[in-house]
Amino acid sequence: MPSFADITDALAAQAIELPSWAFGNSGTRFRVFPQAGVPRDPYEKIADAAKVHELTGLAPSVALHIPWDEVPDFADLLRHAEGLGVALGTVNSNTFQDEAYKLGSLASRDDAVRRKAIDHHLRCIEIMGETGSQDLKIWLADGTNYPGQDDMRARQDRLAESLQEIYAAIGEGQRLVLEYKFFEPAFYHTDVPDWGTSYAQVAALGERAFVCLDTGHHAPGTNIEFIVMQLLRIGKLGSFDFNSRFYADDDLIVGAADPFQLFRILVEVIRGGGYGADSGIAFMLDQCHNIEKKIPGQIRSVLNVQEMTARALLLDRQALDAAQLEGDVLAANSIFMDAFSTDVRPALAEWRESRGLPPDPMKAYAAGDYQARIEAARVGGSQAGWGA
Repeated sequence: MPSFADITDALAAQAIELPSWAFGNSGTRFRVFPQAGVPRDPYEKIADAAKVHELTGLAPSVALHIPWDEVPDFADLLRHAEGLGVALGTVNSNTFQDEAYKLGSLASRDDAVRRKAIDHHLRCIEIMGETGSQDLKIWLADGTNYPGQDDMRARQDRLAESLQEIYAAIGEGQRLVLEYKFFEPAFYHTDVPDWGTSYAQVAALGERAFVCLDTGHHAPGTNIEFIVMQLLRIGKLGSFDFNSRFYADDDLIVGAADPFQLFRILVEVIRGGGYGADSGIAFMLDQCHNIEKKIPGQIRSVLNVQEMTARALLLDRQALDAAQLEGDVLAANSIFMDAFSTDVRPALAEWRESRGLPPDPMKAYAAGDYQARIEAARVGGSQAGWGA
């Protein structure tokens, strides 16, 4: 097995993008629980994200969600972010909250609704140019609730036409990533329910269109690491939305439900060349902290990804290959499990300290006064949350 010293260069290259919306109030269909100190605008969201990066060294960029993060001057927002030591990252579109999109957006039968949805994405592309963002991420709530409600094939055709117009507007060095989700909010069929549908759509667009894999968007029991392997194999995995769920799409802290699954996914990421600054794969979180504090929730999340990445990097591939070649099933599994069972936390703490970071970022945040300061300062105004 490699030593921890053998993997520190690879660990130092890790970057995990934070979602601006993770710092706002969120909840379930039944209740949103507001918290003191929650940001009231994108500037305050970015300040909170920068605090996570300051303590972990893992989160150098912040994803935006439009129109939630719309501001009059994105150049000013970019200066604000850079002044705090972070960049503005993926621009996420939103076609699931406007009344017009009740029966669909990019796949809608209504020409005017489809035009509205396309124009929204063209605005997102303009914002990408103003912020230096590389990726436009599209997740669609489009689908139907009842058999016969709409023509499923025609919806795929309309979606393809809409995506073609959006893709044609993508600038040089920019990408379109299409996310999928097997159900919800549509319950009979979803227009982009799985990686195969997303792949079919982006493959038809061109070489700068990719699949976004959200780890919470699969049916129970799905072998997600197989999907990761396959998309890397065919060169169409563009980004991750890391989170965790126990039943449906809960957007819980990544690794909370099944840390072994996160490990297995990261093993395939590394095996397939999807890890590192030159891989072209964007690591992102897509989470909501409904009852826990927002900033510590994000700190815990990026540390979970870092820990499982370290374990995956420690996998003894030479020994594993030898056991696989010999057909020694138990030995191969034992080698795999040895890496997963390695407690890397003490070594990570020492390594962080050697880089000028707190050995335990969670404790460092709890001991600091940032939470008390934002709770005292952010009084009045409207807190950010779903739709803001």
